[in-house]
Amino acid sequence: MGATKNIWTAMEANHAKQSHNGNSTFDDHSILHSNLSVDTALPFPLMVPRVIALCKDLFRKWAKLNDSCFSVDTVSGGITNLLLKVSVKEENGEYVSVTVRLYGPNTEYVINRERELQAIKYLSAAGFGAKLLGVFGNGMVQSFINARTLTPADMRKPKLVSEIAKQLRRFHQVEILGSKEPQLWVDIFKFFEKASTLQFEDTDKQRTYETISFKEVHKEVTELKELTTLLNSPVVFAHNDLLSGNLMHNEEQEKLYLIDFEYGSYNYRGFDIGNHFNEYAGYDCDYSLYPSKDEQYHFFRHYLEPEKPYEVSEKDLEALYVETNTFMLASHLYWALWALIQARMSPIDFDYLGYYFLRYNEYKKQKRMCFSLAKSHISGSGKA
Repeated sequence: MGATKNIWTAMEANHAKQSHNGNSTFDDHSILHSNLSVDTALPFPLMVPRVIALCKDLFRKWAKLNDSCFSVDTVSGGITNLLLKVSVKEENGEYVSVTVRLYGPNTEYVINRERELQAIKYLSAAGFGAKLLGVFGNGMVQSFINARTLTPADMRKPKLVSEIAKQLRRFHQVEILGSKEPQLWVDIFKFFEKASTLQFEDTDKQRTYETISFKEVHKEVTELKELTTLLNSPVVFAHNDLLSGNLMHNEEQEKLYLIDFEYGSYNYRGFDIGNHFNEYAGYDCDYSLYPSKDEQYHFFRHYLEPEKPYEVSEKDLEALYVETNTFMLASHLYWALWALIQARMSPIDFDYLGYYFLRYNEYKKQKRMCFSLAKSHISGSGKA
């Protein structure tokens, strides 16, 4: 595709109307604020009245409603978020639903919330994700999307693959106000700095942690950074976390939604696509499910030329194949280092240390083939 043409300027984004969700009755230009917070460590029954109090504080027209007019349900509990659906019976008898997103504890170590809030205003105006309605001490409130979350198996269905590719191309064309410097290596080196100086209270975890050679990891990161620089991957506003849980689909309307932009930043196109392909492995991290070359080409055709997918040249397909599968390696390093920080900071019961070794070992497994592919392409001495 070459350098992406930005079709959404800051001014257009500010004035664009979002039409994908009819549930919201709120003004497009008002983002409400509350100083309240909700403790995510509380048992759910104790959390519910605090969520209701939060909604009443944010939305004044609900302030005098009885608590019985509210129902709160868990949508999903991810590693960095707790998503709640709040349904409200308003005074006129109509029901309105919103999504309350509670940030996980200590996620500020790996997520730039200021950057996320800046981006989400423009992305929601451009029709992506849910509309931002309000922010509070440790989260945000968004419009509710009536759709189902995809499974990892859904992401490889040809019809959905083509739609994901088209939507991601459009996502990459949104222009966000602020610095447009790619953040991949900035974030990876920041993660490395934190990850390489941790101390664990648990002696078994500390012993496992001490088996990691950070000198080796730093060498791998530096070597890969130098290689990817030679590929001239376009810099776009990237999602950076396009797993199945961040894709929703309304079958009746045949509408696909990209959601949750907490890792979003300006970044390399190849990283966003390569990271998405890694997510074909699913929650079990079965990397034998990584898409084949033919499956990748199907995605690339609809990404590069949505209206004429079968007119994409072999040369363009090959170039994007090399770009994507080189940056795919960076995805493994990124999430491996992220996992080490989470292993120390997150209260969630998850084997983050094991996840580090899983991702880093997959990087080492794929490195030789992907480096060879990239160097051959760069030198012009071979084909992908």
